[in-house]
Amino acid sequence: MTLTTLQLSEPYGQIAYRGAGQGEPVVLIHGVGMQSAAWGPQIAALAATHRVIAVDMPGHGGSDPLPVTAELPDFVAWADAVLTALNVGRVNLVGHSMGALIAGGMTMERPEQVKRVAVVNGVYRRPADARNAVEARAQEIRGGASDLETPLKRWFAPQEHEARELVAGWLGAVDQGGYATAYGAFARGDDTYADGWANVTCPMLALTGDGDPNSTPEMSQKMADAAWDGEAVIIEGHRHMVNLTAPEVVTDILQEWLARPIKERSPE
Repeated sequence: MTLTTLQLSEPYGQIAYRGAGQGEPVVLIHGVGMQSAAWGPQIAALAATHRVIAVDMPGHGGSDPLPVTAELPDFVAWADAVLTALNVGRVNLVGHSMGALIAGGMTMERPEQVKRVAVVNGVYRRPADARNAVEARAQEIRGGASDLETPLKRWFAPQEHEARELVAGWLGAVDQGGYATAYGAFARGDDTYADGWANVTCPMLALTGDGDPNSTPEMSQKMADAAWDGEAVIIEGHRHMVNLTAPEVVTDILQEWLARPIKERSPE
């Protein structure tokens, strides 16, 4: 896969992305603390039939950060600028975790740019205790905390050594400022676009692991139920990084989603 940089219009600066394959475009957005390389298994597999573009989120990898005050709508506006600059037409949009929030918001704000949307390990209307915990974590990160063990223990089972080591490396290399900005927006963004799923008419996939305590199966099911053409798929025995711990399963599910026809919604 080729790593490419692209200059966006003001105020977004430079983005970096990995591209491979030809055909209908699939755009992948990773989660907080990760980078586009986290989609490695899916890039390799989906590039056989599609043009795959995995972008580095602002302040991650080779992409310039957003202002420290950025909230989820600012990340969605950034995604809009990315798709406009790429000039690839309507895309199949996939997001993981924070990327799932961006993908959902993009689908609601600019539905003409999104052909299908998939949210992988997405959050939706956290309960109060979960909201308090993630907001406290955001404050710690803003203060310079660099605790890697807490998310790693939450994201991986003890036997998932290889994927855990990859993710630990990406978390350890991320720019602290970009990480803090994105995590703050992630902590506060779970209900920003929650009401909008009722207006999403394109084929929608909500995918998570049954062992993910924060992006729960219940959240995925509620998002899918709210969308007009939504489907929830729960992978048993996996947690938050399902695209790395169950890569073939996730890729197969995404390929089925990419094959789903676009339905016309009858006027109500």
